[in-house]
Amino acid sequence: MSRIAIGGVPLGGRPRIVAAGGEVELDDLARAEGADLVEVRADLFHEPEPPRLTDAVVRLRTAGRPIILTVRSAAEGGRPLPDERRAALYRAGLSQVSAIDVEIASADLIADLVPRARAAGRTVLLSAHVLDHTPPAAALLALVDQAVALGADVTKVVTRARDLDDVRTLLEVTLAARPRPIVCFAMGEMGTLSRVLFPAAGSLLTYAAVGTPTAPGQLPLGELVGLIRRFFPT
Repeated sequence: MSRIAIGGVPLGGRPRIVAAGGEVELDDLARAEGADLVEVRADLFHEPEPPRLTDAVVRLRTAGRPIILTVRSAAEGGRPLPDERRAALYRAGLSQVSAIDVEIASADLIADLVPRARAAGRTVLLSAHVLDHTPPAAALLALVDQAVALGADVTKVVTRARDLDDVRTLLEVTLAARPRPIVCFAMGEMGTLSRVLFPAAGSLLTYAAVGTPTAPGQLPLGELVGLIRRFFPT
């Protein structure tokens, strides 16, 4: 797997911790002690408008951590917003952030944003979130192939784990996909294990909450930092 970075943070080796939140969590994201990166969920802003997002991102940049900008679609767990608004938010933030995360299913946005991100030197995460189950490994690996073909620097695959068999399926996907930059974990109570275990299988990022979790099963930042430091000391 070729080395890749988000901002000045190289990926590979010790797993990188992403502190995730929306507008309400901006102060906590700015502090985010122990996090390597922050994810700003623009769809979770009270008024998701480009000027408001730009002000927030400029404010977060003073903390010195690379920023991933996400405007999650409603179909994959975000707030309902028209694609035109989502595109405007991404474009507004692109000059200030280090990476963008866009759903593989958002074909029109990808066609518009990937060339813009490339021109700006930003890292592109293309993601899939299956909110209610874990599909078979073959179907998930096909999504990885699709993301790479669409221009992903990093592919992110997230499913809901209903039992340990689902966790094992996603672990299989992580191991099979790891020659390419991959992020995998599972949502839900059963999926919490994956947020600590899967980095050992090659998942490059693991996400933590600094306030209200942005996904079910997300651990608080302080707790996840302690676990990652314990199990991945270098």
